Amino acid sequence: MIYGGGLVYALAIFRHGFHKAGVTLHGILGVALVFHTISMVLRGLALGRCPVTNLYEATAFTAWTIATACVGLGMVPRLRFLAVLGTPMLFALGVFALMPRMDVQPTEPQLERGIMSLHMSLTLLAYGAFGMAALLSAMYLAQEHELKLRKSRALTARLPALEQLDITSPRLVAIGLTLLSAGLLIGMAWLKRQQGVYLKADPKILWAIFVWMLYALLIGLRRRYGLRGSRFAWPSVACFAFVMLTFWGFNLLSDIHNPR
Repeated sequence: MIYGGGLVYALAIFRHGFHKAGVTLHGILGVALVFHTISMVLRGLALGRCPVTNLYEATAFTAWTIATACVGLGMVPRLRFLAVLGTPMLFALGVFALMPRMDVQPTEPQLERGIMSLHMSLTLLAYGAFGMAALLSAMYLAQEHELKLRKSRALTARLPALEQLDITSPRLVAIGLTLLSAGLLIGMAWLKRQQGVYLKADPKILWAIFVWMLYALLIGLRRRYGLRGSRFAWPSVACFAFVMLTFWGFNLLSDIHNPR
């Protein structure tokens, strides 16, 4: 409900310009994050494990990561506008998490406690980092578009400089790729211990490897060929859009991540 109230306020800010993104929206997002955190802690204590094992919990954890990043970065006054872009995403994720049959507990203890909780936490944190990188890339594209049209609207008047966005977004992608690499390695170690193989033709595993390859290619092209500006921003946005549109579908297809 608080995220919804923040969305209404964010839409008003969006209409009148990002220069209005001050302490109020950042405070609303901070209050929502407090309740979000308490909810996750209480759920984890009740279940006796890290709450990241079904679609509801994965969605809530991803939203929590994005909210934490928006609130944390919003401590810098020039970056409080992140809340304007992050709040609609958080509200959408919250509504999606409340859809029927999302919060179904596994009937088999396949993804519980310890190593698998760490695996899923790291991978979801990675997706959160990719999401923040996509937001910054979208800001870059919006500001570049305005500059090309030789306009200086309130929409982009308070955005960071293009150079800052072009530096920060790849760094977030690199952080996300590191977290995803660690999560995949831990998952492979668990799979080896449980089933005697490092890899398995599971839809979610193959999907995660493909996502890793996409972002590794993006970072590699930037370092090898100097992929910068919009040439980096567009693939960053596209990659995260792919993650958001396919994550839940492949999770449902996976017997390991969605045991029946």
